[in-house]
Amino acid sequence: MEVFYNAVSGVLIILIMIALGFVLARNDWFDGKMTSMIARLVTQVALPAYMISTIMEKFTAKKLLTTLPDLFFPIVSMLLLYIVSIFVVKLTKIPKMHSGLFMSMFSNSNTVFVGLPVNMALFGKSSLPFVLVYYMANTTFFWTLGVYLIQKDGKGEASFNWKQTLKKVFSPPLLGFMIGVVLVLMHVTLPDFLMQDSNYIGNLTIPLSMIFIGISINSVDLTNVHFDRSNFLILFGRFMLAPIIMSLLVIPTPMPVMMKQVFIMQSAMPIMTNAPVVSRLYHADSEYASIMVAETTLLSLVMIPVLMVLVEKL
Repeated sequence: MEVFYNAVSGVLIILIMIALGFVLARNDWFDGKMTSMIARLVTQVALPAYMISTIMEKFTAKKLLTTLPDLFFPIVSMLLLYIVSIFVVKLTKIPKMHSGLFMSMFSNSNTVFVGLPVNMALFGKSSLPFVLVYYMANTTFFWTLGVYLIQKDGKGEASFNWKQTLKKVFSPPLLGFMIGVVLVLMHVTLPDFLMQDSNYIGNLTIPLSMIFIGISINSVDLTNVHFDRSNFLILFGRFMLAPIIMSLLVIPTPMPVMMKQVFIMQSAMPIMTNAPVVSRLYHADSEYASIMVAETTLLSLVMIPVLMVLVEKL
């Protein structure tokens, strides 16, 4: 009972911030420009600072070196999900106009706007390096294979642009992570005023991420939310199959228990908020992607405490 209470408490912390964003958006506090600014502030300013300060304060070179090789597990889990999605598309006859987007959403999770604050609320700052290891695999997978799959649904030929892909993969959050790792490995100590600035700016990450999700939920026309075959299959992939595959991969290993818990939780996060944006860019079905982001985000509020109770038993 105590485990369930802790899980529900962690989710309530998140829910209250999401509700705040939803209520403010419902009362016209934010327009499209403001919403975009919040997303950019989180991903390009707050999150990189958060990564640098937390890594430098909480981790040693030895701990980082033992953590990074475990990047193997999220990569394998996403590849397995992608392979399964190919068979699902063929066996269930997902429409061709949705097949690439379906496979991309089936395989990738929202590791920043939902995954990061969820894990921090549930496990504390000690979970950050494990969150970031999963993030590295997820962001690389999405901006390479995931984007290519979405392009296939759009008008015109799907192509692969290395320059654009590298720019997306080596995003400010990942660069912040890499800078923090390099500084720790080189035993560099930043001046106190820089560390305090990084802490203050970085502490914006979680509340702004949750407010952004609340704004995003408010922007969805709930009359368009429906459940058909492809929707149910994506929900199954995100919240059932993904954590099962990850559990089978990590539970038998000697990795730290918290790493196992974080990897399983990260694998079961909702769809990336970038999916509708990329779909719109390449003239794929962005409305379908937006509906699935909304559905998986809302359902995650129910699934997270349930999953937390299960992973606490590891």
